[in-house]
Amino acid sequence: MLYRSIFDAMVLDPRYVANLDWGEAREGHPEGSVRAHISEIEGNLEALRSKLSDQDYWKLKLIIHTHDSFKANAKVGGAISDPMSHASLARSFLAEYCPDSDLLAMVQYHDEPFAVYRQFEAKGKYNRERFNSLIAAIKDWNLFFAFNII
Repeated sequence: MLYRSIFDAMVLDPRYVANLDWGEAREGHPEGSVRAHISEIEGNLEALRSKLSDQDYWKLKLIIHTHDSFKANAKVGGAISDPMSHASLARSFLAEYCPDSDLLAMVQYHDEPFAVYRQFEAKGKYNRERFNSLIAAIKDWNLFFAFNII
């Protein structure tokens, strides 16, 4: 699969472009807009570039540019499984360009590791079903961990 070609086409989509300037500084995203968030994490991707294959680099670039890009259109406070959550909207958008089911799962579940951690930290336990869904959904854990590091 030519992930760079997919990326080049996707970032020209008017729906993607329209959402880049959405957002203000807030908890979890002090940088503010989607554009600023992408810029910040692209810098982290570039720092890791020498440790990545070309294919993984472009896969990560796709995830970086889609994972939060539909927050402007999302239902506030919805579960990630809600079709109107930012994760579901991003997954649906990426699916129009990229049939890679693992990348789609990574976009869908990108917030789950931190959410499960916070749940455990606050309550001393976590929702096992939610955790198991994450484990079952992701296939390439090295790539998913790389995304979370970035």
